[in-house]
Amino acid sequence: MTDFVPGLATLPSVPRRGTAGRCPLSFAQERLWFFDQLEPRSPLYNIAWPVELRGRLDRSALQEALDAVVARHEALRTTIQSTDGRPAQVIAPARPVSLVLVELEQDGARPGAEAVQRLLREEARRPFDLSRDLMLRGALFRLHAEEHILLITMHHIASDGWSLGILARELTELYAACSSGRRPILPDLPIQYADYALWQREWLRGLPLERELAYWKGQLASLVPLELPTDRPRPARQTYRGAREAFRLSGTLRAALSALSRRERVTLFMTLLAGFQTLLRRCSGQDDIAVGSPIAGRVRTEMEGLIGVFVNTLVLRTDLSGNPTFRQLLGRVREVALDAYAHQQLPFEKLVAELQPTRTLSRTPLFQVMLGLNNTPAASLALPGLTAHTVDYPGTGTAKCDLILFVEDTAHSLGGAVEYNTDLFDATTIRRMLGHFETLLEGIAADPARSLSALPLLPESERRQVVVEWNETRRDYPGDRCIHELFEAQA
Repeated sequence: MTDFVPGLATLPSVPRRGTAGRCPLSFAQERLWFFDQLEPRSPLYNIAWPVELRGRLDRSALQEALDAVVARHEALRTTIQSTDGRPAQVIAPARPVSLVLVELEQDGARPGAEAVQRLLREEARRPFDLSRDLMLRGALFRLHAEEHILLITMHHIASDGWSLGILARELTELYAACSSGRRPILPDLPIQYADYALWQREWLRGLPLERELAYWKGQLASLVPLELPTDRPRPARQTYRGAREAFRLSGTLRAALSALSRRERVTLFMTLLAGFQTLLRRCSGQDDIAVGSPIAGRVRTEMEGLIGVFVNTLVLRTDLSGNPTFRQLLGRVREVALDAYAHQQLPFEKLVAELQPTRTLSRTPLFQVMLGLNNTPAASLALPGLTAHTVDYPGTGTAKCDLILFVEDTAHSLGGAVEYNTDLFDATTIRRMLGHFETLLEGIAADPARSLSALPLLPESERRQVVVEWNETRRDYPGDRCIHELFEAQA
């Protein structure tokens, strides 16, 4: 990223801090801590990773490997201590990770899939105490002598999506080393997370802060909330109750969208963002659409190997007025995205604090929907003597905003899920919206020169229902009776 986004390559290096005492929180940590004060014991920011393990598991090696990860990454053993309402991070000495064993096999019988899913969700939802706990814990569900599900849960205050990949790689190496009695081969960490937090606070002030704020204040001036039609009135206070709806798009459609992106000199993310904003425009009738989008935020190479919360959220606001063609919209989206990338150093938390938008407890500030694209290999374990694969599970039953579209880009297809607030939307509404999105993307791939209003939206089955079935007006009626007699019979 630093090679082609202006400004990032000139950021100063991150020095090691001189003392091991209390340190200020990063801006992201501070926001998550404040949320924890307002919504204590909420599972909203729990990050859960369930992995099925088949084969002869060395539990002691797994315990040692988890302990070594926590000893290696200070963020996972950092507690938040508050003095006079001012939080600070305190790094605790290394100690064993909680790895509970849950026996699920009863009299040789294994539990059903629904029971396993319920237990995974219950464990994933168990809250963290940010003032006392390690920010990583494990649970080992034993289905059979050689079949387990390992559920690793971390709090977002010490982790993010990128961190899962680091955890998987290091756990793979550490387990292999511990189970064979050799020394692990891992690179030294040049810094720790607290070093980054200090660096961020020191760098982001004065002229650098003023430059970032000037851009975002201009970009987000007079922003109005997105008003999607909902199945129920919006509660006065955001509830965070949610569910997930999975989807998968064909390899043919993925190939067509990738080819379109190359022709138009944009990334696949930009094409999906333009398509998503077109869908939101058609649903809401609004031409000014802002979508939140996560970005890794690891703007220095020193940060790339650390477990911690570096992810930032960009607000991508696009003008869809004038009924442009999709190709014209792509040009607008490209400009918006590249400008945002060039100003990604300003944390979302600092942006909200400085802009001070009109706040309401019923919705997130600055945006109500998000889009995230992951085009890197999913976190995976490769433990000796075991086969491992990530388990599909329904999540923690939470939603951070109205809806979030997560897209996974593999070599063969596009898939993912929509996380949505269940106090606003029914599952049937989300499934219908996903059908509209797929139809829209197919129309975009087929003819990007069409105007936004002319692009198809309804799948064939829904189009037939609206155009044909709901307009079927033929009825049998008695041919020997007058019109007034038929009216009287109905009355």
